[in-house]
Amino acid sequence: VEMNRTQFSGQPRKHKVNEKFFKVWSDEMAWILGLIVTDGCVNKSTHTISISQKNSDLLNKIAKCMDTDYKLIKPSRTRSVYTLAIHSKVIKDDLKKLGINPNKSSTVGFPLVPDEYLPAFVRGVVDGDGWIQRTAYVMNVTSASQSFAEGLLSVFKKWNLRSEITLQTTKKGTTIYRIWVKGKDDIPKLAKIIYNNCDENCIAYKRELMIQRLSKE
Repeated sequence: VEMNRTQFSGQPRKHKVNEKFFKVWSDEMAWILGLIVTDGCVNKSTHTISISQKNSDLLNKIAKCMDTDYKLIKPSRTRSVYTLAIHSKVIKDDLKKLGINPNKSSTVGFPLVPDEYLPAFVRGVVDGDGWIQRTAYVMNVTSASQSFAEGLLSVFKKWNLRSEITLQTTKKGTTIYRIWVKGKDDIPKLAKIIYNNCDENCIAYKRELMIQRLSKE
C-alpha cells in the first residue's frame, strides 16, 4: 500500500489508499475504471475522485479493491445516493493518463483497455450506466459522449453481438447516446463474456438478469 507522505502544508495523510492501483492493469482495476467512466466524478479544483451509487455494497467492494479506509458519505436530504470520495493527486494523474479528465461526461473517449481486461471494463460500464430489460432480451448503456458510445459499440461488434446506437435529445438540447445489445441469444452471450470468473465485483441483480437465460439453455 502506497501512502502519500503529505496531504497539504506538511500534514500527514489521514487515510490510506493504494496509489499504485491505476498504474497496473488487472480485472479489478478495469472494472473500477469502467465505473469511474460512467458513474464517477473527477474534481477539477481538488484531487478528489468520487463514485456515487444507491448501492452501498458496491462502493464497499471498490474500497476493498483499492485498499482504502475512506468511509462512505451517506445519503442526506439533498442527496439520495452513497458516495465514496478518495483524495489523491497520484490517482487523479493516473486517471488523466488513461483519458479520464474532470467534467468528462460529454467528451470522454473510450480508454485504450488491453483486450484481456475489456470484459471487466465493460462489466464496470454496465454496472455504472447499464439498463437491462427484465426478460433480458435487451440491454443498453447510456452516455453523453459520442466518442465513448462509438468505442463501446465497436467492442460489442468485435464480440459479434447484435448492437446499435440510438440518439435522444434532452429538453436542454443535450444529445444522449444509447448503445444497445439486443436478442435473446446475445444478452446471454454478453453475460458469458463479462461475468466469466467474476465472483462478487459486480451489481448482483444486473448479473442475475443477464445470466437468467444461461440456466435455461
